[in-house]
Amino acid sequence: VWEWAADWYGDYTRAATDPTGPSTGSARVFRGGGWNLTPARARVAYRLWDTPSVRSRDLGFRLVRSSP
Repeated sequence: VWEWAADWYGDYTRAATDPTGPSTGSARVFRGGGWNLTPARARVAYRLWDTPSVRSRDLGFRLVRSSP
């Protein structure tokens, strides 16, 4: 499943670990891939983008519960 990220889409100016992207925009980033893609596209480093209103059966988000 592709996973929505909190980042707005923008080109990276350099390679980075956990880059954040611009503070505003019109397209959000989603990462990863699924069982039906090539191994290169299933990596979390692989990203695509679309408007936040897009819906797809293989695009979602991960819930995280943090302890105090």
